[in-house]
Amino acid sequence: MIFAWIGAIAGGIIGVTGGIIGTYYSIKNTGSPRERAFMIRISILFWIVMIVFSGLLLFLPSPYRYFIWLPYSVVLFLFIRLGNKKQQKIREQEQENKFPY
Repeated sequence: MIFAWIGAIAGGIIGVTGGIIGTYYSIKNTGSPRERAFMIRISILFWIVMIVFSGLLLFLPSPYRYFIWLPYSVVLFLFIRLGNKKQQKIREQEQENKFPY
């Protein structure tokens, strides 16, 4: 029983640490102030979604907590897909502004 608690706590710490490091480097590796502002906004929104999802997993009763995975998976997929497209669009616009021919 104690190993389950140790694994849960260690897994949570490792997961959050990985998320913090990933967020830091995602913001650090931006190429312009506009892209950085976008990345900060989307990172905050994503962390809010993750906190809400984790809270729902903890506090929803057993049969319902499993159903939360479906909307979470769809939102996560769309979030990543649309965020990457928007970031690429910002990069392309910044490149056009740098070299106006």
